[in-house]
Amino acid sequence: VRIQVREVMSNSYVIVDGLTTVQEAIHLAKEHQVKALLVDKRYEDDEYGIVLMNDIAKRVLAQNRSPERTNIYEIMTKPALSVKPTMNVKYCARLFERFGISRAPVVEDGKVIGMVSYNNIVINGMSKLSS
Repeated sequence: VRIQVREVMSNSYVIVDGLTTVQEAIHLAKEHQVKALLVDKRYEDDEYGIVLMNDIAKRVLAQNRSPERTNIYEIMTKPALSVKPTMNVKYCARLFERFGISRAPVVEDGKVIGMVSYNNIVINGMSKLSS
């Protein structure tokens, strides 16, 4: 059985501007119940960025920086490693392992259409394999 990322990805994701403060970002993540925020492209050929909650813990809280005065662009990872919706989940998991990441935006035609994480792959993918 070949399962594509499209079949297991989550459709809930939040895209913020790089100038969003960390405090606003935390509020949005809580409100939308997401563990990562995507940072929008600044122009057509730009790349998406990503900020995980552990980035905020390591780069803001642990370093005693102010969440009100720190912008997302200062702590984001850019470019965010993205995957295609047609990618086999087996390769997606290998990619995550190889690069030490746990989630990535799913991008089609230059636009984000979802997020995929190890969690999505295991919970949604394994259930498809066993059915």
